[in-house]
Amino acid sequence: MSERVLLLHPGAMGTSLGAALRENAHVVRWVTEGRTEATAGRARDAGLAGAATLEEAVGAVDHVLSVCPPHAAVAVAEAVVAAGFSGAYVDANAVSPDTARRIGAIVGDGFVDGGIVGPPAWRPGVTRLYLSGPGAREVAAWFAGTRVDARPVAGSASALKMCYAAFTKGSSALILAIRALAEREGVTAALLEEWGISQLGLPERSARTAGATSAKAWRFEGEMHEIAATFGAAGLPDGFHRAAAEVYRRMGPLKDVEDVDIERVIARLLGREGD
Repeated sequence: MSERVLLLHPGAMGTSLGAALRENAHVVRWVTEGRTEATAGRARDAGLAGAATLEEAVGAVDHVLSVCPPHAAVAVAEAVVAAGFSGAYVDANAVSPDTARRIGAIVGDGFVDGGIVGPPAWRPGVTRLYLSGPGAREVAAWFAGTRVDARPVAGSASALKMCYAAFTKGSSALILAIRALAEREGVTAALLEEWGISQLGLPERSARTAGATSAKAWRFEGEMHEIAATFGAAGLPDGFHRAAAEVYRRMGPLKDVEDVDIERVIARLLGREGD
């Protein structure tokens, strides 16, 4: 059965999910108002159907799939409801369980909690969409047989995402901060030599991490705050991920810089680069 889904918004990850839905002959719409030409190009390539305004889009669909930066997730849900939508709403953003519950209260009974693990889904076996709530199995069925491995889970899909990213993106921030500290103290060469002896692969990982995270650091900042809130709500120390958020905040200006290397990231973290 073909579903009609509004995708908010077709960034790198969202576009790949929209393309997967199109593989199963679902109709996927997006809102063109206020979006960039780069976004429009991604949407065209994925076969998504444009709608001029949010009001027009929600009137033509049965479901909403929200894939946006975590700091915008609540505002997106509020805008969708204000536009008159009252169907199934899948929030697949990197938000804390408390934020997910807040979104659920906004959108009502159609809420499905989601969490994405992995890169944009352009090849099979690398991207999982975890789903929880009464409609989780129905939403998972939309993606059956596609490159997206959609998995209903017990508990909170958002909590699972927070636990996963707490290590992956949190450890990336820690490694980069350590490299900056070593540079500041003049022990980079000695540290890399020791890592090469006792932490095999870590010198190379630190260099790769600089390039892999720079374009997305502006988005990771908000995700680290959501993770910190998740730890705090559980009565656990939240300071590490607040520090990780600061690491990514300092890297934010590298968003549109090509070929970022570890030296450039270190300069940003130490406040030595003004451009």
